[in-house]
This record gives sequence, structure tokens and C-alpha cells, in this order.
Amino acid sequence: MVLPQSHRGNFPRVNPLQKFRAACFSIEGMNSFATILYFNYLYFLMRAKFGFSDQQNLLLAALLGFIYALAAWQAGKLAHRLGYFNTLKLGYSLMIFGLLVGAQMNSAVGEILAAGVVNVGMCLTWPTLEALVSEAELPAEVPRVLGIYNIVWATTYALAFFTGGKLIEIFGFKATFYLPVCVMVLQFALTLWLQRHVAKMKIAADKISAAPIPPPDPHRPSPAKAKSFLRMAWLANPFAYIAINTLLAVLPGVAAKFHLSTSLAGFVCSLWCFARLAAFVVLWRWTNWHYRFRWLALAFALLIISFAVILIAPSLAVILLAQLFFGGAVGLIYYSSLFYSMDGGDAKSEHGGIHEAVIGLGNCVGPAVGALSLEFLPQVQNSGAIAVSILLLGGFGGLFAIWKTAK
Repeated sequence: MVLPQSHRGNFPRVNPLQKFRAACFSIEGMNSFATILYFNYLYFLMRAKFGFSDQQNLLLAALLGFIYALAAWQAGKLAHRLGYFNTLKLGYSLMIFGLLVGAQMNSAVGEILAAGVVNVGMCLTWPTLEALVSEAELPAEVPRVLGIYNIVWATTYALAFFTGGKLIEIFGFKATFYLPVCVMVLQFALTLWLQRHVAKMKIAADKISAAPIPPPDPHRPSPAKAKSFLRMAWLANPFAYIAINTLLAVLPGVAAKFHLSTSLAGFVCSLWCFARLAAFVVLWRWTNWHYRFRWLALAFALLIISFAVILIAPSLAVILLAQLFFGGAVGLIYYSSLFYSMDGGDAKSEHGGIHEAVIGLGNCVGPAVGALSLEFLPQVQNSGAIAVSILLLGGFGGLFAIWKTAK
């Protein structure tokens, strides 16, 4: 229906920059759902199909973390040179190829090689998406945009983890391959559309938002303080992922201990994801944690305690309670790393690459330590959890060392 001319002006025009952000957030949400559905249930697949033990799953997690650390570090630089959209399309292509190959594999080695290809492809997407959503933002807008970014990926992460077990029970493990492929095809199409329209969007957005740039915020920290917090966050975040990836690798064993089905394990073991999402919402709206050491230190302490409780506690109720604290802790630590990375410089894709690379470092070191402790201390009950907890305590000491030096 065509509106009369007199009524056409009653509807506000949509800022093209808002359309651009909405498309980026849509791609980000789909990317999170697809990659988490595959990688978080890969360990369940390896246990069910190839009889992998906790130790073997930990070694697999360490290998994937090592690949991620190297690839993400280079991916941030590549996105800066190759261009964001070309990097994203290359990443989708690698992931789709790896998933389609992995769906046909009947050997553990083949499955691991396919997972490595998907992993490299994923590394090309996250630093690029982080830079895309924050590249043109004024410093005052960065916290708001990153808050939305975190909420979007954490929501679809939690949904993928929560529903993945049920999807596997209904459709089998093939769902963890073919459903992500379908989602990535949609991402590819949306990225092509966005690439074609981005020039026009940016020109229109420049005209709409042509307002005087506000003066510098007098409350912003000094460059030295900002740099010290960036260093602390880049230290804390890999330790958070040491805990996360160690936890993910042994969750099939935790589920077996309590005789949980795959779907029930997905429901129970995803509680920390929803707690992290809630933390992201709170931290987005409440910004007094910015450049406050006590909040980062408190989160690190809660991370260590809750991690040990989840892996050692004999009661499912205690594990559920500990997941609430674990999710809140990793939420603040991750948010700190991303915020200080994007708030502290112009080379955002490179900073995003470093942010993702330290995640990969944590993904590698934690499971590796857990696997080695199970190899050399098999007679010690919960040796893996104890060894990783000691490693986390070392990181906690490093955090205070950086803070003391900065002061």
C-alpha cells in the first residue's frame, strides 16, 4: 500500500549505520551458534564414536587451542591487510569445507584434522567481527557497542550449548556438522550483501551523524594506566579460558559420573553460559568496573574457586551453584580483555587478534596441564583439577605483580 504524501514523513528514517551494526551483530550471533554447536559437542562425539577418555579429550582441546592461538594472532593482521569482508568470506569457506569433510570421517585422526581446518577458519572470523563493530566508534560509544556485541554472542552460545544435546538425541551427531553449515551459508550471504551496501551506508551515515566531535572525556585513564589494565586483562583472559576449555573437555566425564544423558548434560552443563550472559548484561549497563582493579581481582579469585568446585564436588546441586559464580567470573574477565583491547588503540583488528590469540593460549595450556597430570599422577584423585587450579593460582599472582608494578 502506498501512503499519501502527507503521511510519508511520519515514520523516522533508519540510520544506515544502525543497519550496518544490526547486520554485523546478526552475523556474529550466527557465527557463535554454529561454532559452539560444533566445538562444544565435538568432545561428546569423540567419546561416543571413538571412545575418547578425559585425557584424550584434554589433549585434543590443547591441540585445538594451540592452533587457535597461532591462527588468531595472524588473523588479526591478515584482516587489517586483506580487508574485513574478504577475511570473513575466507573464514566461512574454510569452516564449511572442514565441517563437510568432518561429517564423512570414520576415523579419529580424520575427525581431528577436519576440526583443525574448522578451527583455522573460525580464527579468521572473531578478530574481524570485533573490529567491524567498533572500528568507526567514538571512545564514548565503544562500551555500549561492545556490550551489545558480548550479549549477542553469549546468547547464541548459551542457546547452542543448551539445545545441542537434544538436537543430537533427535538427529544424531550429524546435526553438529550440517546445521552449522546451513548457518554459515546464511552468514556468507549476509556478508556479501553487507559488502555491496557498506560504501553507500557509510556515506549516508556520515551525513546523518555529521555533528561536532565531543571533547575528550576528562575521566578517561592516563595512557600508562590504560596500558597496564590492558596487560592485566590479556593475562587474566587466557587463564579464564584455561578453566573454560579444561571444563569443556571433561564435561562428558562429569555427565557420565552423574549418569546424565546427552540432552540433560547439555541442559545442566550450560548453566554457566547463562550466568555469563547475565554478567554481560550487567557489565554493559553498569560501567563503574572500567579500570577498577578490585573487580578484576575478585573475578579471578571466584574463577579459581568455582572451577575447582565444579570438577571436584560430589553433588550436582553444588556444581550448579558453582556454575553461577564461574559464569559471572569469566564474563567480567572476558569483557575486560575485549573492552581494554578495543578502547586502547586504532589497530582494532590486530588488537582483536591478540585478544583471540591469548584465548587460544589458554585453551591450549589448561587442557595440556590437565592431561599431563592424569598421565603422571593417575593415582591422585582429581589430579587434573588440582593441577589446573594451581596453574590458575599462578596467574592470580601474576595479576597482582602487574598491578604492583603499574602502581
